[in-house]
Formats: sequence, structure tokens, C-alpha cells
Amino acid sequence: MQTSVLLDAIAVHGASIARAARVSLDAPVRACGSWRLADLLWHMGEVHRFWTSMAIAGTSTKATHQRDERPEEMDMIAWYESGLQQLIGALSSMHPQQPCWTWSGPQTSEWLIRRMAHETTIHAWDALWAAGLKPDISPELASDGIDEFVYVMTPLVREGQPFVGGSVHIHCTDVNGEWLLVPGDGLELVVTREHAKGSVALRGPAVDILLVLWRRMPLETLEVFGDVSVAHRFLLRADLD
Repeated sequence: MQTSVLLDAIAVHGASIARAARVSLDAPVRACGSWRLADLLWHMGEVHRFWTSMAIAGTSTKATHQRDERPEEMDMIAWYESGLQQLIGALSSMHPQQPCWTWSGPQTSEWLIRRMAHETTIHAWDALWAAGLKPDISPELASDGIDEFVYVMTPLVREGQPFVGGSVHIHCTDVNGEWLLVPGDGLELVVTREHAKGSVALRGPAVDILLVLWRRMPLETLEVFGDVSVAHRFLLRADLD
């Protein structure tokens, strides 16, 4: 997906988080444990400021970052929006291949732009649902989010999770996007972009698949063919905290 589209996603979905917070900072965020919308706003404000520091450092070495103190709730939305604009400004001014420390994958601002687009989009979905508003994720962005999830998030295995015990085929039904994840050595899953039979197949619209992968919607949202137990173990695998 083009960098410009991902930058637009950060801006649009980042603004949606603030819009939801204006409805109620007290609204519970069902996907995030005991969080209220104020806690989600604080989290995303910290995330955006941290990665702004990494981006402007312009090095593949992790930079020093000075955390803000949590603002009073009357100041929280303005503080969050300021951090969002700082992030967008920093990322928009950089060449996609500019060095940037990351915790996985290429050490470039291109990797970071993509990560921030999908992190912000998923939490915007959380925030809008909490505020009683309708989230809107484009199928194309969702398909790219699935691709990012299987390559970036699935290697992060939650402690104590069992082997998946089979291969997983993921198939978007509304836009391009198919992946096969096959067990490798140990807990590794080897990912390829292809149409192939797995132990279990997960089929559905890209947005629904993305939300199921991020554990925002139940597996039953999708069409499931094959060994359902493999699907359940796969969906519990990634450490998303």
C-alpha cells in the first residue's frame, strides 16, 4: 500500500479517536480490559509521541524518549491531538527509507508509517465502538492490515501458548488478499502470499478478518473450513498486549 495512503489513514483514524473521546472519556473500551476512553487516548498519545521521537532521531539505534506526565482529563484531547499532528508532520517529511529504530523488520520510517497506520486504525475502531459511533475501515486498508499482522504480529508469541498444530489459509472475499501460514521450527509460522489448502481456512471480508485477528470479533464472524481447533490456537497465539 502506498505510503501516502497509510499517512492518510493515520490522520483520518487518529482524528476518529479524538472524535470518540469528545463523546465521553468515561466510556468503557470493551476490547481493552478495564480501560475507559481516557485510558485509550492516553495510550495512543504516548504511542504517537514515542514513535515521533524514534522517527526524528533518524537512526536505527533506539533513541532516548522523555515520557510526558499524564494530563488532566480536561486537557487530554488537546494533548492527544498535538501528539498526533507531531507524528504526522514527522513521518510526512521523511523519505520512506530513512533509518528509524523499530522492534521488528526493516529499520526504516516506511515500516513505522505502516505500523502506526494499523495501530491507530485498530484503536480508532475500539474508540468509536466505545462512544457508540460507527467505525469505518476500508477493505483495502484492512487487507494491508492483515498482511502486516501475519508478518509482524504472529512472530510475537504469547507466553505459554501451545503449538498451532496445523497450517492456516486466510482468504479475503471482497478484495485481493490470500496468505498461507505453515508451522516451521518450534513456534515459527512461515508466511507466504498464495492460494493453497491449509488445515483450516478463514474466509470473509477483509475488515472482518482483520478484526478477528486482532481479537475484536469472534471467529464465528468468518467462514471456517477444516480444523477449527487449529484456528482457535492460531488466534490465541499472538501477544497483542
